[in-house]
Amino acid sequence: MNILIFGKDGQLGKALQARFEASANWAAKSGLRLHYLGRAECDLSKPDAVSAALDQFKPNCIMNAAAYTAVDAAETNELLANAINAGAPERMAQYAAQHGATFLHYSTDYVFDGSKEGPYRETDAPNPLGAYGKSKAAGERAIEQAFLHATQGQYAILRTSWVYGEGGNFIRTMLRLAQERDELRVIADQYGVPTSAAWLAEVSMALAFDRHGALRAFPSGIYHAVPAGETSWHGLACWAVQEASQAGMQLKVDAGAILPIPASAYPLPAPRPMNSRMQTTKLLQQLEAQADVSEWGHSAVTLLRTPWNVGVTDYVHAMARQHTA
Repeated sequence: MNILIFGKDGQLGKALQARFEASANWAAKSGLRLHYLGRAECDLSKPDAVSAALDQFKPNCIMNAAAYTAVDAAETNELLANAINAGAPERMAQYAAQHGATFLHYSTDYVFDGSKEGPYRETDAPNPLGAYGKSKAAGERAIEQAFLHATQGQYAILRTSWVYGEGGNFIRTMLRLAQERDELRVIADQYGVPTSAAWLAEVSMALAFDRHGALRAFPSGIYHAVPAGETSWHGLACWAVQEASQAGMQLKVDAGAILPIPASAYPLPAPRPMNSRMQTTKLLQQLEAQADVSEWGHSAVTLLRTPWNVGVTDYVHAMARQHTA
């Protein structure tokens, strides 16, 4: 069975690759042939390149971890953002629907405007504020349309938020600044759920594969995929700095020197949703239904119920070990 993963150089792509490599014996016994593509191997802004990759590798499962994620730059590069975030997923979805493949695609909290009081459900209508969110929402619609009359294949659009992993992200930026400055000012009135790329890779595996390496059947649609709990950017920064200090990193700033500020005090080219919280009941119920036949299913159910700060602690402590090695 051929597994084709787009976006191998991004945080999620690296996490998926690490997860499959950690299960190399399982993958080999299951007859999985893994193919990883990055920008150098496939330019997702070119539809013909996407089609050529699909025709070459003939995947039974497509995992699209690639995206144009430069939120502010998207305001002036809408065509490129739309090509990568909407056009490329559309081609992948069309292929999956035509060839009976499984398609996992990753979307974002930015498809919402953030005006809702409580956590967003999958059934809430998207209303993106900026070009990046609009391009991701367009990608979701294109996938749904591609499968609208399909008689084979399946898809899952996994919406997530505040991803961190191997690469540039908010946590790494905060810890770098905490080493350089005596005080930090961080937005405290935007709320969401920090999500580890490794966490998301684990949940994806549990949804898509059984313990024998066979593809699962699951209801096609959108699933919200974030850990339990919620925080603000300020809360995340404070927790990361606190944990880094406890792990032995030498910082100039402690959590008490991270000052909360409103989003209005830190204007950016692209607007951000003030509320990025998402309810995960749908995904949890699906994984619970699968847990009786999958070891991964059990672990993924546990992961969905684990608070976000547990993952951040593990991540920061791993960074600290690398930093002090």
